[in-house]
Amino acid sequence: MILNVKGKVSKGRSEGSKFTMLPWVVERVKEKLGFKPYPGTLNLLLAPDNQLSVLLKKFRGWKIPAQKGYFSGRFYRALVMNRVAGAVVRPDVPGYPENVVEIVAPVCLRDLFGLKDGDAVTVKIWLEK
Repeated sequence: MILNVKGKVSKGRSEGSKFTMLPWVVERVKEKLGFKPYPGTLNLLLAPDNQLSVLLKKFRGWKIPAQKGYFSGRFYRALVMNRVAGAVVRPDVPGYPENVVEIVAPVCLRDLFGLKDGDAVTVKIWLEK
């Protein structure tokens, strides 16, 4: 199943860069998607009534196992702006906002597309059982 999602670029808490540089995260992304993630994520805000979180719970994606001091998570293959292969990352963090999507890619998506906060971004997400 392919899900098309549209969101607005949002400033994150700068936690994504720490996460995407962890050796075990880098290896997992390289193993499953074939690229080394850029050190950081692109955060998108979705409409408050979106159903993405519900759908992501029904599909397995790839597990990122928890390590000491970190929560586990899942990632799902994605295509950003119909041009860049990446992944949607969903951390298993209690209270993580349902309307936030974090995207990893092999490049800085903000720079590549000239994005600023509030810009619209489209993402295709592959939901695989």
